[in-house]
Order: sequence, then structure tokens, then C-alpha cells
Amino acid sequence: MTTETTAGKSSTSPTTATSLPLGYNKRLMLFSGRSNPALAKEISSQLGVDLGPVTLKTFSNDEVYCRFDDSIRGADVFLIQPMCSNPEEGLNANDSLVELLVMIDAAVGASAHRVIAVTPWYGYSRQDKKSAPREPISARLVARMLESAGVDRILTMDLHAGQLQGFSQRPVDHMTALMMLADHFAALEDELVVVAPDAGRVKLNKQFATRVGADLAILDKDRPEQQVAEIGHVIGNVAGKTAIIVDDIIDTAGTLRAAGEAVMRAGASRVFAAATHAVFSGRAFENLRAAPFERIVVTDTIPLRPGAPDNVHVVSCAPLLAHSIRSIFTDDSVSEVFGGKNHVF
Repeated sequence: MTTETTAGKSSTSPTTATSLPLGYNKRLMLFSGRSNPALAKEISSQLGVDLGPVTLKTFSNDEVYCRFDDSIRGADVFLIQPMCSNPEEGLNANDSLVELLVMIDAAVGASAHRVIAVTPWYGYSRQDKKSAPREPISARLVARMLESAGVDRILTMDLHAGQLQGFSQRPVDHMTALMMLADHFAALEDELVVVAPDAGRVKLNKQFATRVGADLAILDKDRPEQQVAEIGHVIGNVAGKTAIIVDDIIDTAGTLRAAGEAVMRAGASRVFAAATHAVFSGRAFENLRAAPFERIVVTDTIPLRPGAPDNVHVVSCAPLLAHSIRSIFTDDSVSEVFGGKNHVF
């Protein structure tokens, strides 16, 4: 039974209540893991919301510990933790993944209203299929781990393959740095050509080329083994033009170096590179110094290790992620900032 009060009089009605007649103020709380605290601070500044206090440490036996220092009961808790290494904090990629999992579990156990993992770099994203017998599909395993920990939603950026969203039974908000990277080159007055490093990146590069008003070319690439790439020839005309090679990830930069050299051999006058995720592992810095790139533009989804070449330029994805967090919290459209065109792969 529902009780209704009108002009001081009370009456009863057998109708079912369709809304909660009580005031309720939602709370947004931000917390940072240790994988990329600089990005978390910038997101916090963009939102005007302080990062919440959380104790995170690694015991002497290498186990990870987490405790939220304030009550988070009933709050929408956003956990900012790319699944990447951070040598300054003593974390490798697996440490960051486990730390995110224990943060989610702690938030669920502390009665958070919703727990959202903000992980712009999604770990194991390149292990998204079986390329040989008896291999795991590790990206799917990571999705299951996040779900088992109790995550309600995942906010990520430029997945290696858009189909990775299908591994999760929780909502996945897929952001892209395509627009901000393209806008970085808008001031170039040269005749531009955007070069896809392989056939799998054609859709991404086509949208990038459309945004900067450039032609499109494709590299013929073969990968004989993991983390080894061979560049055949350039499909398309790059002679006398300024080339921009666009990819989602730069890891050891061996492929990128070979791509830049192939484009220059094909007659390009200048060559630039752009990518969302600057993994920069192994001999990446050595390869980038030896490559012919005038500028390499990346975002800060992963903290940049010391010693990067001077031609590496970082643009922040914090404004985009802050906008997305605000939209998730207020139940507004997340894809509105892209005009609905954030599915670039």
C-alpha cells in the first residue's frame, strides 16, 4: 500500500509506488592505483574531484595489499589503473592487474554502489585469439577475472581489437584517442598521406586520414614470429608527401622503425608517427632514435619511462577520460563526444 498526503490529509491507495519518494544524492569517488598516478591526478583535476585516500603496498613476499581509508558505501567508485608496468613504483604489468583486482574486491566488500575500472591500457589485449594450438586467449581471461572480482563497468581506450568488448559480460565503454591525435597534425600544411602499418589498421587509418584531409596508403607486413615484423612494400603513393604512420600500440618499436624506413625508401619527404599506447619495452628507445621520424606522438595511457628520445611528444588523454567518467556518473551518453564514431576498429 502507498500512502499519499494531499493538503494535510492522508489517504491510502492500493497502487504500487513507481518511484522512490526520498532524496538521494549520488557520490562520485576517484581512486588511483600505482600504475599511472600522474594520469589519475590529471583526471582528478579535470573533474574537480579529489582522489580518495587508499593504502596500497606490496609486502616483502610480493603480495599486493589494498585498503580504502574512507567510507565508500553507496558511492560510484572509479578506479584509475591501466594494466601497465611502472618501474618507479616497482610494479610490472601483472602487479598492476592484480592490484586492480584487489581494489575492485575491496570496493565491492565495502558496499560501493558501482565499481568502474578505468583502465585505458587493457592488459593482454594482443592475446585476443589462438594463433597456434594449445595457446590461451588471455584477453578473455582478464575479462573474466575483472567480472569475478565484481566490476560493474569497464572504461578503456583503443583496444587492440574492438571485438575484445565481447569478452566481457559487463558494459565496456570504448574510448579512442583518434581525434586528439589527428588534431595534433592539423597544423601541417604539407601534402599528407596516412599510412596504415598493416591491413588490420586500415579502418583506423582511414578515419584518421579523413579527419586530416589526407590520402591513404598501406604497408605490406608479415609477422613470422611474435614481436618480429617484416615490411614488404608500400601500397599507395607516398612519394614527395609527408607520411603519418598511425597505430594503436608502440611496443619495442621495431615494426615502427621498419615502417618508417620503408616509407622513406618509397620517396616520402617527411615521416611522423602517432599511437595511443606507448608501451616502449625492450629496445624501443634505441629503435626510435635510429628511425627516421621527425616526431612521434603518443598519449599518457601508460607513463613514459625516463630516457625517451626528444622527438617523442605526449598528449594527455585525461580530458577525454574525465568527460567519460562524468557521463557515466550522470548516466549521459558516453559516445556523444565522438559523435557516435568511437568504434574505429
